Amino acid sequence: MRNRRWFPGLRAALALAACAVAFGASAEPWPSKPIRLIVPFPPGGSTDILARPIAQKLSQALGQQVIVDNRGGAGGTIGADLAAKSAPDGYTLLMGHIGTLAVAPSIYPHLAYDPVKSFAPVSMVATVANVLVVNPSVPANTVGELVAYAKAHPGKMSYGSGGNGSAAHIALELFKQRTGTDIVHVPYRGTSPSVTDVVGGQIAMTMTGVPPVLPLIQAGRLKALGVSSLQRVEALPDVPTIAESGVKDFEATQWYGIVAPAGTPEAIVAKLNHELREILGSPEIRERMKSIGAVPSPTTPEEFARHIRTETDRWRAVIQGAHMKAG
Repeated sequence: MRNRRWFPGLRAALALAACAVAFGASAEPWPSKPIRLIVPFPPGGSTDILARPIAQKLSQALGQQVIVDNRGGAGGTIGADLAAKSAPDGYTLLMGHIGTLAVAPSIYPHLAYDPVKSFAPVSMVATVANVLVVNPSVPANTVGELVAYAKAHPGKMSYGSGGNGSAAHIALELFKQRTGTDIVHVPYRGTSPSVTDVVGGQIAMTMTGVPPVLPLIQAGRLKALGVSSLQRVEALPDVPTIAESGVKDFEATQWYGIVAPAGTPEAIVAKLNHELREILGSPEIRERMKSIGAVPSPTTPEEFARHIRTETDRWRAVIQGAHMKAG
């Protein structure tokens, strides 16, 4: 245990040396051109909000532009499939998250990629609590009041998500299971349009990551009833957890991480991991994430791979219990 921090540093140093050897004889050492970071959702959602500062810092660290490429649709699986089928040369990366890497296999019976076999994990980036928000017209100011109202009006309320299998979808299906409520799911092509319709009153609620809804909560355009983590969120200190509001042990946090197409050289993966750990450890990025309710969570590639497998098993039971389907 005493060498836990030493080994990742040594591994990174050896990998950087290997990278220099591997590409030193080439006329174009990596990276020699811009890198594409696919965000499998439209602009404005948590994945996009987290990806952009990371891309900016990676650009500075690598000396090449890292371009965010938004490819939304099908709960993030369209963009993820595009990344999976890209050349494993270090010039295409994916900002994956809980939906695309852990939930999709259980909800899409004919998924075109395998989250384990199709990607080389690089590092987790952040964990983010979801927050349950409702339109101000909804007659509930607490989780308990919302549950009571939903039970009094079964099938009459609706919630939006960023698509089938998205973080909001699985979080609210878990909430429905735990509370015995009947709330209708309305899938969208990303978080931003679903939030827009909650604000506009077309749907009653959503439960999504803090970053895209924090300004709307602060402006009074959405009511925050509870957060999905087991501890309160520093950016929303007055909002109780759903667990402390009476839904015992409720937890449904989002997580995000960068992966590369399977077959990407280990030296490139290790270099990217090294740079990401430096970026996520910087005071600037830590403070920026803190301000939007995110927690920097760098890992080794091996740790990230284990996390993906563990989360896949955990959410499979929720999905099967809710009879969730892709369409």
